[in-house]
Amino acid sequence: MQTKPFRIGTRGSPLALAQAHEARDRLMAAHGLPEEMFEISVLTTRGDRITDRSLAEIGGKGLFTEELELKLLAGDLDFAVHSAKDVATTLPEGLWLSAYLPREDIRDAVIGRTAPKLIDLPHGATVGSSSLRRQALIRRLRPDVNVVTFRGLVETRLRKLDEGQVDATLLALAGLKRLGKVEVLTDILDPDEFPPAPAQGAICIESRIGDERSNALLAAVNDSPTYDTVSCERGFLAALDGSCRTPIAGYAVCEGDHIRLFGMILTPDGQLVHTTTIEGHRRDAEALGTNAGQAIREKAGSTFFDDWR
Repeated sequence: MQTKPFRIGTRGSPLALAQAHEARDRLMAAHGLPEEMFEISVLTTRGDRITDRSLAEIGGKGLFTEELELKLLAGDLDFAVHSAKDVATTLPEGLWLSAYLPREDIRDAVIGRTAPKLIDLPHGATVGSSSLRRQALIRRLRPDVNVVTFRGLVETRLRKLDEGQVDATLLALAGLKRLGKVEVLTDILDPDEFPPAPAQGAICIESRIGDERSNALLAAVNDSPTYDTVSCERGFLAALDGSCRTPIAGYAVCEGDHIRLFGMILTPDGQLVHTTTIEGHRRDAEALGTNAGQAIREKAGSTFFDDWR
């Protein structure tokens, strides 16, 4: 009989804690375990500590996971809960993404102060976002607006918006739902016109390869459609060397045994765009994503990213 609590690693933001609690609650329900069998351990990551610069400037993906991964490798945690879109496409040796919880809404939400929709903002309005993807897509839709880097917790960004620092900001609808803050949104963007970040809306759990105790526990809460769609999207990202330094968008959809991926890459000004669509069997999800990434890279040409880096 297992008596030692499972140690769950997470960041300390309200959203990260909500995600860790969701993972714990699903594990409790799946295995009939009491809450005291799970110990939530909060860590502060480099991405949390540095908030005055864009993620691209301070290192891109991995900034919200590195400290948790070190603790995992050291055996101080049994598994860690992440926003899947924060996880680098190449993991430290010995770790893997062993489970995905059922995915939330993939769309982006607008929180407008001077107008509810991006298209209705006044000429020259200021929109805040920390995401290069969102910045590029905003500029594509509204080349006349001023786009500024806007980092911080959800609560911090909403406060800055209320203070009038920007006219609007964008946040993941999934995060607003998990925090119980959907009432603040003023518009929801169509993913075909404003595609999300790969893995947006998904919670993943990272654990040690070969840790049978943890991996057997986590297998019970893994959602197969989410696992396949996010694996496809991460394959797309990996083929493009995707990080927070590159405006890349895309999402996959499962229908039975079939999967379809739509992918997009943009220049930061949003004026040059390449898209691709690929479909096939779900068993080939990651390979399909990789093929889509390679195809769109060939379409764009070898200098597409180099020209503006």
